[in-house]
Amino acid sequence: MSTGTVAKPSAAPKKAGRRKLTWPWILLIVAAGLVLFSLVRVVSGADDLTSVGQISGALQLAVPIAMAGLGGLWAERAGVVNIGLEGMMVLGTWFGAWAGYQWGPWTGVVVGILGGALGGLLHAIITVTFNVNHIVSGVAINILAVGFTQYLSNFTFDKAEGGSSKQSPRIDPITDITIPGLSDWLMDLQQKHWFLISDVAGILGGLVTHLSLLTIVAALLIPATWWILWRTAFGLRLRSCGENPVAAESLGVNVYKYKYIAVVVSGGLAGLGGAFLSIVSTGIYQEGQTGGRGYIGLAAMIFGNWMPGGMALGASLFGFTDSLKLRGGAENVHALLLLVALLLVIAALWQLYKKKYVVAAVSAGFSAAFFLWYFLTDEVPSQFVDAAPYITTLLVLALSAQRLRMPKADGLPYRKGEGK
Repeated sequence: MSTGTVAKPSAAPKKAGRRKLTWPWILLIVAAGLVLFSLVRVVSGADDLTSVGQISGALQLAVPIAMAGLGGLWAERAGVVNIGLEGMMVLGTWFGAWAGYQWGPWTGVVVGILGGALGGLLHAIITVTFNVNHIVSGVAINILAVGFTQYLSNFTFDKAEGGSSKQSPRIDPITDITIPGLSDWLMDLQQKHWFLISDVAGILGGLVTHLSLLTIVAALLIPATWWILWRTAFGLRLRSCGENPVAAESLGVNVYKYKYIAVVVSGGLAGLGGAFLSIVSTGIYQEGQTGGRGYIGLAAMIFGNWMPGGMALGASLFGFTDSLKLRGGAENVHALLLLVALLLVIAALWQLYKKKYVVAAVSAGFSAAFFLWYFLTDEVPSQFVDAAPYITTLLVLALSAQRLRMPKADGLPYRKGEGK
């Protein structure tokens, strides 16, 4: 038997990866979404669905969530789970208001960031240096932040003119921007309620009407984070700590240092979100002001697959749903039932195309249920309206769970010297 020509075993076929969306596809999806929203608005008569006020309100509500989500992204890309975002936001609201009413809003913003960063530093000491479970540390910080700010309020705001033990005196507003001429023209166009044209005008008008300078700063932090973490040597080292800290240390990376930096920045961003709530959103600190936005920010980060752009999209979705609740309430949320039904029809058709017949049948069944709910009712219960942002959070996380990929070493214990 000849052994001179032994056939080499053929290489196993490579599994096709998930295709990356290109800009033409992204623009096509955005255009399809606009058409769908416009169709829902026309059919339902909920003209406030894409109005200038709705978009402006959604943007303002999305910023604190986005800052919390961005903070979570910094920490988890370095391998530290930050459940303490809610507590760091609480510190940001209190310290921002405390400094803001005394020395001006911008000083309040800076001090609010420092307050959140203080919470981040505490979380870093507990999790990185002492290697305590990240979830336990985060929950402890959330509890401590609430108690600490309540204690401080009793002998600061309670003695200030116009304040009390549960709220601060009023804070001077940060300058907002409205582009003259363009804003009025877009608002007039939106009020004509034309199909698609008025919807686009409403969305653009919301971006140029009463836009706070701090909103612009917060929006710029999202691409800045992407550039720092994905286009610099510093960002590569930081992300390597979240993927494989042992390998990173073997290459000379000071893992502890990068984890500390990431978690402190995480707390500072959450503190900025808190300061935005007390200074821009309401102009006053109130006890319980964050309302779980730190947790929703964490959900937005997970929805965005630990990427800044996806996180911003998730925060916008939650902010939009929250704004619907505040503007028009039951009518707007009722219109969402039709939107959900149409999206489920699209999902069913897509699953049929992929020959996943069971999933397609389930999607079609839920779609029919939402259509019936919409056409057989004129409004939704007030309890459902209040819960709409949180229900949206749960649905989005459930539907996006299959495509998520967290940093490999996220939340895992690490001791200095393991790479030597």
